[in-house]
Amino acid sequence: MPKALNKVLIVEDEEALLAVLAKKFTIEKFKVFEASNGQAGLEQALRHHPDIILLDILMPVMDGMTVLKKLRQDSWGKSVPIIMLTNLSDEKKEAEAAKEGCYDYFIKADWNIDDLVKKVRSKLKQ
Repeated sequence: MPKALNKVLIVEDEEALLAVLAKKFTIEKFKVFEASNGQAGLEQALRHHPDIILLDILMPVMDGMTVLKKLRQDSWGKSVPIIMLTNLSDEKKEAEAAKEGCYDYFIKADWNIDDLVKKVRSKLKQ
């Protein structure tokens, strides 16, 4: 019986980046869920219980830090690994994310997509 695909939720309001990430993770044999704002991301997370979440910080409707805090209030969401994606190099936000149990914090200008896939696989021990 084939192993179930790991599920990744990508919450990103930049459509081009969302499309590239979704395509890459699909090619890498992940089941991908997408959301383009924080409220939709929170709903997707609670509905699908992904194995890991890639979460932008600055988004319309609900920002990523609010999504992170709301997820941590849910019994399932307390322990789901979350990687924050941001254009901000902001130590206060990074510290706040870490305090909320964020697994990692990627500044978009400083990483490439293969590094992100490796980080996700490492966290999921694939």
